[in-house]
Amino acid sequence: MKVAIIGLGSIATKHIHALNVIDKNVEIFALRSQQNANNVEGIQNIAKLSDVKDLEFVIISNPTIFHYETVKMVAEYGLPMMIEKPAFYDWNGVGEIQQFINENKIFTYVACNLRFHPCLQFLKQKLSEKSQVNEVNIYCGSYLPDWRPNRDYKEVYSAKKELGGGVHLDLFHEIDYACWIFGFPLQWNTYTSSNSTLGINAPDYANYLLNYNNFNINIVLNYYRKKPKRVIEILFENETWEIDLLKNTILNDKEEVIFDASEFTIKETYVEQMQYFIKELSSSRAGMNDINETIQILKICLTNEPTKG
Repeated sequence: MKVAIIGLGSIATKHIHALNVIDKNVEIFALRSQQNANNVEGIQNIAKLSDVKDLEFVIISNPTIFHYETVKMVAEYGLPMMIEKPAFYDWNGVGEIQQFINENKIFTYVACNLRFHPCLQFLKQKLSEKSQVNEVNIYCGSYLPDWRPNRDYKEVYSAKKELGGGVHLDLFHEIDYACWIFGFPLQWNTYTSSNSTLGINAPDYANYLLNYNNFNINIVLNYYRKKPKRVIEILFENETWEIDLLKNTILNDKEEVIFDASEFTIKETYVEQMQYFIKELSSSRAGMNDINETIQILKICLTNEPTKG
């Protein structure tokens, strides 16, 4: 198997690990913008995608601000692609590239690895068997300065609006899995701000209210919580579930264990995601979270006014 990867940051190492777990003989090629780019063990540098014959797919894991031009370039080669979330950071040209991809039947998958978290997989399967959902509250808060301890957090792309930063994009997972599990909302309200003591210009707080026929979902995201918390609270007619995505557990309001995957590690989601992508690609059928699905979800992420679906 021959795979090209564009962008060799921290997220790329997780995709590379997954590839090596799945196929010990995989050949990985990194598209580098500079001829004197550092070599990475086990990866061959290339100057253009046409340098490699019989590429099976391309992984796009460079900064989000460069995704549009990168996706456009890969699409012109007609190559299947795995695009690290979020696919885009604004709407400039997105409709045109979406149309080109659809007209040319190019296989796309936007990498949202939390869809492979065992707690979320359990919810996706079991919620249809439960009684009426009355309310869902989703919260994800962490401390941006702790994300990259050896760097000034104000200088990383996450802190800079002009580089495609912001909690609404970095923590896109919460909006993505909400729509994946519960479906696309009928309408939604979105609010973002950058008013905290972090002192950055990218949004460090985001709040979404998603409206459905019989219930609402409230999503809160922030960059300034020093003790990380990532939970989902689901209020059913007769009980409440709390899903802790850091502890990998689901408890009800009597503290009874509904589901426990405490031995699970997040690295496993990248392997399962890659296995899913390769399987769907080999079957030549459209899988979940293609370019069309993710653009629908991006409408929520990038809207700053009350909106109907």
